[in-house]
Amino acid sequence: MNITAQMVGELRQRTGSGMMECKKALVEAEGNMELAIENMRKSGLAKADKKADRVAAEGIIGVKVSDDGTSVAIVDVNCETDFVAKSPDFVGFVNGLLPVLLSSDITSDEQLLAAPLNGVSVDEVRRGLISKLGENITIRRFETYKAAGGVGCYLHGNTIGVIVELASADTDLGKEIAMHIAASKPTVISDDQVSADVIEREKQIFIAQSAESGKPADIIEKMITGQIRKFLAEITLVGQPFIKDDKLTVGKLLETKGNRVVRFTRLQVGEGIEKKVENFADEVMAQVAGQR
Repeated sequence: MNITAQMVGELRQRTGSGMMECKKALVEAEGNMELAIENMRKSGLAKADKKADRVAAEGIIGVKVSDDGTSVAIVDVNCETDFVAKSPDFVGFVNGLLPVLLSSDITSDEQLLAAPLNGVSVDEVRRGLISKLGENITIRRFETYKAAGGVGCYLHGNTIGVIVELASADTDLGKEIAMHIAASKPTVISDDQVSADVIEREKQIFIAQSAESGKPADIIEKMITGQIRKFLAEITLVGQPFIKDDKLTVGKLLETKGNRVVRFTRLQVGEGIEKKVENFADEVMAQVAGQR
């Protein structure tokens, strides 16, 4: 059967694949459009499975507040290179996940991967993207807040994202608190969320540092108390100086607004992932050797 340019164009539009790949698929399917699509999907899934073990430490963060302002979602999607992370297909996939999260009560990876997106499942879209872009792509983590009060979010350059739940709605305050969290990286909201084990560990470190000071025991005790207080101020949201006014703590800012932070999530691309260090010259030579 003669494979026309119109047929190739239709298959490209329906699959998003390259011209030569579409023409090859149509030839193999003897012009049967639906069979060509089915074979390409099977091939794409197989390619995706082969790439599943490859380290994906690049990517982008997506955040979005619902239209009614009662929900907010954040997602961290990873790929292998910064080049793919900037591609329209990858960015579009990340942005497409956010409405799915906001419109559903999704709490697990399995639920998200099975959720519908563009007429198929999220996982099928993901694996098709792996086939098209040639890199492993993973939805690493996500969070959705459906709040009785208010929500806020902030995205810094697509690589750091924050979502916040407030006790009462305040769009501007929510964004400012989220921006502060992005910059200052608190680990908890307040002192009472810091475990006794963490405080004791820090105390022992301060004791060891003070042991050789030669100061009296009562002075050392006061020094340690001050150091613990400083440590808590550094890691707690309400204890940190507000980034827009360092004379004001975040706790005081919230007090003046008659509000409080219920919870927050801060995600940064690549945090906690051990990246594989490549020697570029060795990588090129390996590719050359593989072509012989």
